[in-house]
Amino acid sequence: MKHQGKARQAGLKLIFWTLVALLVLTAVGIVAAVVGMLAAAAAGFLFGAWAIFALLCLWFFRDPNPRVPLDADVIVSPAHGKVDLIDEGTEPEFLGGPCRRVSIFLSIFDVHVQKAPTAGKIACVRHTPGQFLNAMRSESGMQNENVFIGLESSERSGERIALRLIAGAIARRILPWVTVGEEVSRGERISLIQFGSRVTIYLPVNTKVEVQLGQHVRGGETVIARRG
Repeated sequence: MKHQGKARQAGLKLIFWTLVALLVLTAVGIVAAVVGMLAAAAAGFLFGAWAIFALLCLWFFRDPNPRVPLDADVIVSPAHGKVDLIDEGTEPEFLGGPCRRVSIFLSIFDVHVQKAPTAGKIACVRHTPGQFLNAMRSESGMQNENVFIGLESSERSGERIALRLIAGAIARRILPWVTVGEEVSRGERISLIQFGSRVTIYLPVNTKVEVQLGQHVRGGETVIARRG
């Protein structure tokens, strides 16, 4: 008979393609579920990593209040860290002649807020671009990016003290918080260096250095030198 079975074929065709559509929809649902599970797992990991990062940042940027000594004859350390250089030389930029130099290396485990070593007026703030050598090398001070701060002391007439804040391989941002003409007190917060770095202090030749090589000092607290 003519056209016999065509209706059944149409029905079977409809059944087949609806089954295909159902299988595709099921597969898409399964893939979406797997992707969702992976996304949920990744989100959990990323939020966990972020929480650890946030805690480390809070710890790294800690800023305890220093116990500033009251003795008018002392100069305090400008930074937390390890003293790895004590020598004599010249500082022509600000002191204009012979000086004593103490350099302090700041590891990533140290506080990175710097303090004023003496009370006085900020007479110089100068940024110098440079390299980003490992700050563990004391010679990096003159080659790396740095900020030079000169202080005219109000604790001893005519006394000048200078600091060089030095960037390192990791520390690539120096944030001075003082401006020329600003008055600061001893132990006052004056700058921040992010991550490992170095701070060098230039002292008058008539001061007596009170720290030793290898000593760990605290910014605003440790007596780094005594006036003669």
